[in-house]
Amino acid sequence: MNEPAGTHPFAPFEWMLSLRYLRARRQEGFISVNAGFSFLGIMLGVATLIIVMAVMNGFRKELLDKILGLNGHLLIQPLESPLTDWEVLAERISRVPGVKLAAPIVEGQALASSPFSAAGVLVRGVRAADLGKLPSIANNIRQGTLDGFDEAQGVAIGRRLADQLSLRAGDSVTLVAPRGAVTPMGTTPRIKPYKIAAVFEIGMSEYDSAFVFTAIEVYVDKPDQIDRYRRLITEAANRPIFMVDWRQRNSTFFNALQVERNVMFLILTIIVIVAAFNITSGLIMLVKDKGRDIGILRTMGVTQGAIMRVFMMTGASVGVVGTFVGFLVALLVCLNIESIRGFLSWMTNTELFSPELYFLSKLPADLDAGETTAVVVMALALSLLATLYPAWRAARLDPVEALRYE
Repeated sequence: MNEPAGTHPFAPFEWMLSLRYLRARRQEGFISVNAGFSFLGIMLGVATLIIVMAVMNGFRKELLDKILGLNGHLLIQPLESPLTDWEVLAERISRVPGVKLAAPIVEGQALASSPFSAAGVLVRGVRAADLGKLPSIANNIRQGTLDGFDEAQGVAIGRRLADQLSLRAGDSVTLVAPRGAVTPMGTTPRIKPYKIAAVFEIGMSEYDSAFVFTAIEVYVDKPDQIDRYRRLITEAANRPIFMVDWRQRNSTFFNALQVERNVMFLILTIIVIVAAFNITSGLIMLVKDKGRDIGILRTMGVTQGAIMRVFMMTGASVGVVGTFVGFLVALLVCLNIESIRGFLSWMTNTELFSPELYFLSKLPADLDAGETTAVVVMALALSLLATLYPAWRAARLDPVEALRYE
């Protein structure tokens, strides 16, 4: 049957019918309740998925910035001969385009003690000039100063370590190294007090509680292009070296984060799929309830396509509105997530997102435009697909059968 004169797809009367079916009468209250739950399901599913993915992205970004900001992007170790030419080598590497800093370091484990407590630490020796070029340290000094750091035989320690040892800038901390002088009685530990020149706070509790500053680490502009820098640095070194980049040093950690992120995405996608099935079930009940109306419309000349579009718009409107409301809720939560965490901690009188457990001192959220768009498009597509079968059933309804007993 041809479309009646003057009508076209998505005509005003189709929109009027579709919106009318969303406002069920008193005796059809269950249908409107089902539509409401479908809306809430889509909204919560989309909002939860976007928020969780943003937090996972922020978590990875913050950890990456803090780990690489302190540990460097590439660690160079000597091969065949000791690193006696470290100063010349560091100078050659620092001239490579894209290399921000080539810092010689000495690293080892020790015991830091005070009159009040003791803790195991990782001691890293670095030149004061190089230390001042590390933004993760130089820009996060909470007590003291790095001025004259190497001349005063001082150390810089993390804030949490300072709290643990009950020390502050200007106090003395005793470092006990296991490798000391060899005597007839065995190896004695090396013990020496140092004045605390500065206290820093990176925001990652593992570093704030275990690092003391007293191989060559290389910092580059673009860590994601580390393979290109490896080739350039190998050519510039002009001697046998062994290199370990940040991906190798932290591969297990970041791979675990990626797996967790993928699993969370799959689990939370199921919420959206379940909400889409709610749209399907609600539309099926609506089609069954509106059989008489469909029969009358068909006898008046309304085409099967128009009937199908009416019910598709009815179901899709729930999904579209739910998706965009969920997106706005997620955007609002992500922009204020640290305030929300603080409020919930105050309400429950507990410490949510403990720094000792999650390594970070605040809850991060980083909205990725591509991922957020993908979630919104996926929810809209699922909402549209969920309407196809019920709308097709409505369009195939025989008006004679629909009006037989009316």
